[in-house]
Amino acid sequence: MTRGSEGEWGSATVWAVLVACMLCAVFGGVLTLGQVVTARHRAAAAADLAALAAAARWQLGEQAACRAADKVARAASASLARCAVTGEIADVTARSPAGPFTPEIRSRAGPQEALNPPEPQEPDLPERRRGGG
Repeated sequence: MTRGSEGEWGSATVWAVLVACMLCAVFGGVLTLGQVVTARHRAAAAADLAALAAAARWQLGEQAACRAADKVARAASASLARCAVTGEIADVTARSPAGPFTPEIRSRAGPQEALNPPEPQEPDLPERRRGGG
């Protein structure tokens, strides 16, 4: 059995361990990113559903609408950070903890006209004609 040089013996093992450690770090980063994205999507879904629940009950008052929003958020494994009902518009912020991450997502719901009022249009003025002769 021949060896190339005394200083190189076992260096492949060191390189293999380094590559394995790097792959583990990358894999851990990908898992963490997946957890963050999942937590954000859960919070967004909970906020959307809670805002719809509150907007559906706006006529019962802000307290009743926010209770309904809280019930829906809890059913989606989230909690309400903020709830406000102004007229027919419900504005809700939900948070959904997942590990060390707790994203907060804001959502609004209500009738289309109330959420996006039409832009004022310029009045149609008749064109002035120059009198000439």
